[in-house]
Amino acid sequence: MAQNNSTKAVLYAFTANLGIALAKTGAAVWTGSGSMLAEAIHSYADCGNQVLLLIGMKRSVKKATQKHPMGYERESYIWSMMVAFILFSVGGVFAIHEGWERYIHPHAIENANSALLVLLVAVGMEAFSLKGALSAMAEEKGRQTLWQWFKSTHSSELMVVTGEDIAALLGLVIALVTLGLAVLTGNAAFDALGSMLIGLLLIIVAAVVGAEVHSLLIGESAEDIRINVQTYLEAQPCVLRVLNIWAINHGNSVMVSIKAELKPEMTVLSAVNEINAMERQIKQIHNCVKWIFFEIDNAD
Repeated sequence: MAQNNSTKAVLYAFTANLGIALAKTGAAVWTGSGSMLAEAIHSYADCGNQVLLLIGMKRSVKKATQKHPMGYERESYIWSMMVAFILFSVGGVFAIHEGWERYIHPHAIENANSALLVLLVAVGMEAFSLKGALSAMAEEKGRQTLWQWFKSTHSSELMVVTGEDIAALLGLVIALVTLGLAVLTGNAAFDALGSMLIGLLLIIVAAVVGAEVHSLLIGESAEDIRINVQTYLEAQPCVLRVLNIWAINHGNSVMVSIKAELKPEMTVLSAVNEINAMERQIKQIHNCVKWIFFEIDNAD
């Protein structure tokens, strides 16, 4: 289900960004606007982002092997990291460079009304893409704020697409304002400033998204599941105490490792039966839990 939601969100974003990129390119050539060119580069970078995300999602569903017994679900994190640091950052640096070049070598803005119209249309298309991402995350997000969801989600594809869409909308607002100021004042420096601001925005988004994906890549705890599992175990009559629990995100799945002390009078068979029953219940409550490793011990 999560994979299907992510795929839909990525395809929504790709369709919207491809249309926007072509429109912005035409407007940038027609008007000579630096901020419009930066926005076109941004949209092409976003299209490349979505292609990389789709590749990562396809590779992440490969079946587990003897060499990779937990499968390849974390591979989506690697491709998301590539998106964050290569395309976002390269797009951002290029936009800043282009803006600086246009600042020191001013270029008159032509046919500005056409550019402004394209930007307004692009706002509508980006809003459509963002709506798709928000719909895809709605079930997982629940009552959390967008920032809370962003910090806790393990769906790196949705995280990247949402970050892209928000950056795109903010970038369009910057382009509208700076291009409008350039037209009103006749000063092309505003347009160059818009290009540099859009580049800075992309680099900031790259850093924020990259930090979150990095945390997932090295093994981020599924804290809500860990707390719920501990509460459940502590309520079981056969469990004397819970010594330690790990719940680690692994793509769309979660691995849970438990160390607990059971009642000493239990036979091996009864302990095995109780553990199996608890594991089944945990997986039933949390359908994303794919692996559970249960160790009986009396010390951590």
